[in-house]
Amino acid sequence: MLSIVYFLIVLSVLVIVHEFGHFIVAKRIGVRVEKFSFGFGPKIFSIIRGETEYLVSAIPLGGYVKMAGDEPGKDLTGKSFEFLSRKIADRFKIIFAGPLLNYVLAFLIFSVIFMFGSPTLTTEVGSLLEDYPAKKSGIILGDKILKVDNKDVKYWEDMTAIIHDHLEGPIKLSLERKGETFDLELRPVIREVKDIFGKSTKIALLGIAPSQKIENIRYGFFQSFGMGLKKLIVLTNLTYKAIWYIITGRMSVKESMTGPIGIFIITGKAAQMGLIYLINLTAMLSASLAIFNLLPLPVLDGGHILFLIVEKIRGKPLSMKAQEIIANIGIGFLILLTVFIFYNDIMKFKIFDGIVKFFKR
Repeated sequence: MLSIVYFLIVLSVLVIVHEFGHFIVAKRIGVRVEKFSFGFGPKIFSIIRGETEYLVSAIPLGGYVKMAGDEPGKDLTGKSFEFLSRKIADRFKIIFAGPLLNYVLAFLIFSVIFMFGSPTLTTEVGSLLEDYPAKKSGIILGDKILKVDNKDVKYWEDMTAIIHDHLEGPIKLSLERKGETFDLELRPVIREVKDIFGKSTKIALLGIAPSQKIENIRYGFFQSFGMGLKKLIVLTNLTYKAIWYIITGRMSVKESMTGPIGIFIITGKAAQMGLIYLINLTAMLSASLAIFNLLPLPVLDGGHILFLIVEKIRGKPLSMKAQEIIANIGIGFLILLTVFIFYNDIMKFKIFDGIVKFFKR
């Protein structure tokens, strides 16, 4: 039950922030906002403030902003409060504001996490694999690795990055055990693995895994914003790279894409791990929502921006028939993609197995 609550809270935050971006810029520019809805489908309740009706609708998997004069093909009066009567630059600002605000939210959350403490694994050894150099050399549980190849290491991620890249010759380790330090020299095992994009690569392994000991890394005020920006840039690069690999067939859609069911399960697990993990997941989902929404597909914000670019080049918008054909193709594609993602989530997370076990109790 709590997983549902956390899922709806995270989703609500992302949707409200996204739609508020469209809403506030439209208001500032002078476009009339007729409806601001959280969710789709039948209206549960609403209130009217000024010229805008604020709604909560039955299906909480999205939301929308309805502006005056935003439907192509409808008669326009040419008044400045109509969306389609505004110049291209104004319409671009309104459309782009939704993804932008999601992006800003992700940046702020990442920065705050770095400021107040980002939970990170230490270099304490938590387990050892059989037939690997670490166990054969005499390393035991609880040993703490201080240096790798004479480079100071404090956190597991930094340590493994050095080890994985060491493909030739022995690795020198400095360790601490019960307050005493000692040095070891190990020859790593080289294994071929697949990275997050499915590409084969070679890495060096010692056969160690971390303990559950965690430290909070805190950074200064300005450094935190720099770290937040750096993390957002890395996430953006990885996401667009993954999208390109999917398009070119170098990466499996089945393995890489997760839909609402998967997000629901991941959100529940993040909440169990602690508030900081749930907040971090919210930031990642917010950035992903911004990136996905900017893809040049009809119905998405990126599709609307693409229409604006075409209108700017042609000096006039595409004909209604052309827009309808493109929109229908885009909607059809998104429906198929949605069905595939739901099916993929069901199979990936073994939903049917869980249902069968539930009814067997």
